[in-house]
Amino acid sequence: MNWKRWKAKARPASGGGHGLRARLARMLVRVRRNVPAGLRLVLGGLLIAGGILGFLPVLGFWMVPLGIGIAALDIKPLWARISGRD
Repeated sequence: MNWKRWKAKARPASGGGHGLRARLARMLVRVRRNVPAGLRLVLGGLLIAGGILGFLPVLGFWMVPLGIGIAALDIKPLWARISGRD
């Protein structure tokens, strides 16, 4: 097989949603729909804590940004309610 043809087949189409940001966005939408509001903050904290231990074999540093994203789903509405911009 020609190298250029193989390289073109191996590369996903642009805008296909296969990148890290697209997968993270899909995960956050899924969590927002399926996990109750109070539990999202706890889940985000656990992911951040597990990500700090990312040097261990099962855990990974990818857990930190995912945990921040999940916790931010609850922190922004909570902060708006506290500041009176409800």
